[in-house]
Order: sequence, then structure tokens, then C-alpha cells
Amino acid sequence: MEPLSLLSIRKKSSATKLTKSSKLFKTIIKSIQEKKGENIVSLDLRKIHEAVADFFIICEASNPQQIRAIGEFVEEEVKKNCNEQAFKHEGYQALQWVLIDYVNIVVHVMLPESRKFYQLEEMWSDAVREEHEG
Repeated sequence: MEPLSLLSIRKKSSATKLTKSSKLFKTIIKSIQEKKGENIVSLDLRKIHEAVADFFIICEASNPQQIRAIGEFVEEEVKKNCNEQAFKHEGYQALQWVLIDYVNIVVHVMLPESRKFYQLEEMWSDAVREEHEG
């Protein structure tokens, strides 16, 4: 369990309003596409008060090696093109679901079985959903 002080730091920043045309958003989508991520979806959470981020970007990878490749490439490209480091990342051990947290955008790279089980799109069904070609 994270201490409460850390949770308050994690809260999304209202000073930086992101859009789908922001460099960070575009860089993440392009990086996933370059590594052949599939079923790429963005969820616009900006109008959902309880949301912890402005956007979720969700994609599938066909195997654990591809999950690692997509996750690492996203982090490299964001650092190179946007000069941003992930606030946190998880899942590189098990490689079933890698989560990369950029505070206002959270990236989810999942195996199809994990995506079907956790149903993030259903959980956040009030969000505006957009599909991105893979």
C-alpha cells in the first residue's frame, strides 16, 4: 500500500491539459504502431471526475517478448522525443500486462487474455473511446 503522501503526488496535474494532438499522446500511439501493437484504443477520461489520468492508451501484444518490446520502445521514444520519463512502470517481470504511467496518460500493453479478463474499456465505459490503426 502506498503512503498517502505519495498518492497525493500522483494525482493528475490540472496545470498540463493534454489533448489527443499533444506530442506525448502522438509519440505513444506512433511507438505502439511501430512495434506492431494490435487493437490500439485510447480512452479520453478528461470528463470523468474519478479518473486518475486524462487518457488511457490500451493495446495488445501477441506474446510476452512483444509486450517488453512495445513497453521499452514507448519509454525510449517518449524520453527521446518528449524529454519525459515515466512516473512509474510495472509488469516487466511477468509480462502479462505492462503499465507505463506518465501521470496524465497511462499506457497499458496487454496479452489478449489479460485484456479480456480485466476489461478496462468496460470499467471506463463512460470515456470517449477512439480506435487507432495498428
